[in-house]
Amino acid sequence: MSIQVEIVPHGDRAIRITRTFQAPCTVVFDAMTTVDMALTWFHGATGWTLVLCEIDLRVGGTYRWVWRHADGREMGMGGMYKEVVRPERLVTTEKFDQAWYPGEAVGTMVLTEVGGTTLMTLTVEYESPTVRDGVLAMEMGDGMEVGYRRLDQFLLQR
Repeated sequence: MSIQVEIVPHGDRAIRITRTFQAPCTVVFDAMTTVDMALTWFHGATGWTLVLCEIDLRVGGTYRWVWRHADGREMGMGGMYKEVVRPERLVTTEKFDQAWYPGEAVGTMVLTEVGGTTLMTLTVEYESPTVRDGVLAMEMGDGMEVGYRRLDQFLLQR
């Protein structure tokens, strides 16, 4: 299991993101789905800060996140919870305010715990192979890893 984020193609329209966390899956799940916890660590790449976090964690509930960069730019996204199985599975829709890819994506996050360590497997499916390939070309792994390192630090304090 990799501690660094790994992003690979999956099928013809999806990507698979994996990352290991040194904490039980209940703690990782809560850190990712509780407003107060997310506001502590979920800031993204360097220079960005999560300034709005709304989570209605139930099937049919919605979420909304807005990040602000140090230079004043904002990036927002949101979606709906299609499936919630605490602490091991979330299925959500995803759409950015300033869409950098067309359409809506569907993400399936599975948390698997082995001996107090949690493997996160996030599969994100896009509307076409072209969209998926465009997302892969963005090389978003470094920015994600910065955020996940913040999560590591947050989890150490729990």
